[in-house]
Amino acid sequence: RPGEAGTLAHFTALAEHGGLPLVVYDIPYRTGQPLGAGTIAALGRLPGVVGIKHATGMIDATTMELLDSPPPGFAVLGGDDIVLSPLVAAGAHGGVVASANVRTADFAELIALWRRGAATPARDLGAELARLSAALFTEPNPTVIKGLLHTQNRIPSPSVRLPLLPASADSVRRAARMAEALDGKLRSRS
Repeated sequence: RPGEAGTLAHFTALAEHGGLPLVVYDIPYRTGQPLGAGTIAALGRLPGVVGIKHATGMIDATTMELLDSPPPGFAVLGGDDIVLSPLVAAGAHGGVVASANVRTADFAELIALWRRGAATPARDLGAELARLSAALFTEPNPTVIKGLLHTQNRIPSPSVRLPLLPASADSVRRAARMAEALDGKLRSRS
């Protein structure tokens, strides 16, 4: 927990060394500290810092301040799968979400719908994807996602590294049912 000043110093040092574009991950439940809007804006003004994965677990005053006036060329990306749709509706540029590994095209469509101003279909799809995301996160991420991708023969193994353990068969089955139900709903709307 370096504090906001330490976080800013760290990214300043990284930006000074150049190289790859940097995306700040703001995930307080993992880092043990929130980043305020002023610190995020300062990070966004650093050369080479191109965006933030904003995963605070909520859409709060800091989120809205950030979305209202992000630094030029600075992408605000949602990082909490369940609230991605309302975050994009409020102005986020996109997302870095684990659930998109399961429904990539649907998440891309969600972003496209909001960008086109198609609010009703975006809300509908966003709600469906949020329900699927909830099922995918019933156990620690990415265990259920890997279990589902494995049952779909999209990855060779559901294995995860310790201290994570593979998802239970029940959680994977529930997520698979949610994914199948989403397929049916999307087909019926087409």
